[in-house]
Amino acid sequence: MQQTLLLIKPNAVRGGHIGDIISIIERDGFKVKKMKLLRFDENLAAEFYREHIGKSFYDKLVAFMCSGDSVALHLEKEDAIARLRELMGDVEPEKRKPGTIRALYGEDKTENGVHGSDSVESAVRELNIIFNRTRI
Repeated sequence: MQQTLLLIKPNAVRGGHIGDIISIIERDGFKVKKMKLLRFDENLAAEFYREHIGKSFYDKLVAFMCSGDSVALHLEKEDAIARLRELMGDVEPEKRKPGTIRALYGEDKTENGVHGSDSVESAVRELNIIFNRTRI
């Protein structure tokens, strides 16, 4: 079984889509291991998105992530990372397939509803940051 992180971002939380998104995930066979409501501050956002520091979209991303509550889910499933990324859909709005989470609940490239780990290494790092775990 593979572990991954899903963040339900502030726009989807404000829109009342937490339950809808969790339902999509559970219907696809993901097991929710942990769940946490949190609000990013600048320090947490900087640690979480450190690979994007200096990029043109970084400041907008940090401001957005700090603008409201997020919900973090520690998920488990066979091939969880690839499957979750499929369910989430593309970051680019014009490339999103109908029925994906981002097509349903994303507003633009930044306010795209959800974040999911993109590799095993990212999942370990992100789960540790969000859930303060030493092992997954």
